[in-house]
Amino acid sequence: MRAALDAAATAAAAGEVPVGAVVMLDGKIVATAANAPRALNDPTAHAEILAIRAAAQALGRDRLDDCDLWVTLEPCAMCAGAIAHARIARLYYGAEDAKGGAVAHGPRFFGQPTCHHRPEIYSGIGEEEAGALLKGFFAGRR
Repeated sequence: MRAALDAAATAAAAGEVPVGAVVMLDGKIVATAANAPRALNDPTAHAEILAIRAAAQALGRDRLDDCDLWVTLEPCAMCAGAIAHARIARLYYGAEDAKGGAVAHGPRFFGQPTCHHRPEIYSGIGEEEAGALLKGFFAGRR
């Protein structure tokens, strides 16, 4: 989670919402990404999507069924869909997102009968630091 939190801090410094994500395989980092929708002019450039894309490229495959995804914020519905399609084995996330999250909130994507893959889910890891990054970022915007 440390690498994901560092990526989130990098995103905040660039004016992006501070979310970071890391894909790991066998305890080693395969890909790290930070939110970049503004920098890339791409509304899909969430940290999770960018990390999944980079990991798939690095590993040369579209299925990441033996990989773990660490992300600082509860994934949204789009990212949850990408996690399912990539067949991520385990999802670890920090802060919950009552407004935009889709794992423990909103549509609860992985609990839907139409969801074809459900990762193991572990929440609250690094929650305080991830939440503080988000609160600080948005407080500075108000």
